[in-house]
Amino acid sequence: MPTPVHYIPIATTVLAIFFAPIVFKRWKERRPAPHLLWWAFGIAAYGIGTFTEGFTTLFGWNEWVFRSWYISGALLGGAPLAQGTVFLMFSRKTATIMAVAVGAAIIVGATVVMMAPIDYSQVESHRLTGAVMEWRQARLFSPFINTYAAIFLIGGAILSAWRYRRDPEARHRFIGNCFIAFGALLPGIGGTATRFGHTEVLYVMEFLGIILIWIGYRYNVMPGARGAPRATEGAIATG
Repeated sequence: MPTPVHYIPIATTVLAIFFAPIVFKRWKERRPAPHLLWWAFGIAAYGIGTFTEGFTTLFGWNEWVFRSWYISGALLGGAPLAQGTVFLMFSRKTATIMAVAVGAAIIVGATVVMMAPIDYSQVESHRLTGAVMEWRQARLFSPFINTYAAIFLIGGAILSAWRYRRDPEARHRFIGNCFIAFGALLPGIGGTATRFGHTEVLYVMEFLGIILIWIGYRYNVMPGARGAPRATEGAIATG
């Protein structure tokens, strides 16, 4: 039976529903700004993943909801957010090549997930787990994709925080990127716990993660210490 923890993804989905349009609106105001578009897409994918978790809690396990959960969470989880940071760190050409490479891995992984037979003896009525897929190789794509996400999303935030640490006028960017780095780390911890059968840890970490990332966003988009517009960008949701 579901416990209160199993309902947390519903709250996380509501946060993503409000957060994603804010970043998307910022992209529309500052186009082309591909990093903002990637971040908006990443937050939306985050929300799709938590929506499937909440749906399962409310209505029970469903095969296509499960497959959507695995694709949106394990494969798309942090990759679009990381790709937004890649577009800030590298040239447009290099970032596009990297986007194509990671996108191809996601498409192949998603195809395998969609085709994988389900071991219904492993299904839990109100909880999701990748263990239900009979093709164990279907779970080999997520570590590669999530490592990419961790390097550029968490690493990008840490790098930005390090750059701004001694600039009094960029104190807000230092704080914002610290929040983002920690917020991006938490779902990864939850995803690891899920591989060991502790899906509830993921639910909590996703909720805390999006809150911290949103706080970091708010710090990164605020004016500098002297009220001047920011001249450079942080790791996420800036421009």
